[in-house]
Amino acid sequence: MERTLAQAAAQLGLSRPKLIALMREKGLLNDRNLPAYPHRDREYLRVRDGQWYHDQLGMQYSQSTRVKQAGIGWLAQQLAIDLPAIPANNRDVA
Repeated sequence: MERTLAQAAAQLGLSRPKLIALMREKGLLNDRNLPAYPHRDREYLRVRDGQWYHDQLGMQYSQSTRVKQAGIGWLAQQLAIDLPAIPANNRDVA
């Protein structure tokens, strides 16, 4: 499962701007909020390419960073963040 930076920030207990600031400070994101080292960090982060058609401007293209499932723990480690506790799943209790 992949998450947007906003979703990843919520899971880490941060706001999106705070997560981006911390990732830039550590050199994980470039000035366009894309992975600074996409090949090195490919197990944790990826670039999502998007496109849409605009009536007046034609095809529009965008790129955004996605955080992979393994990237949540990796980001917490890289940014020295304590992950919030995972709530216990009591549904399996007999």
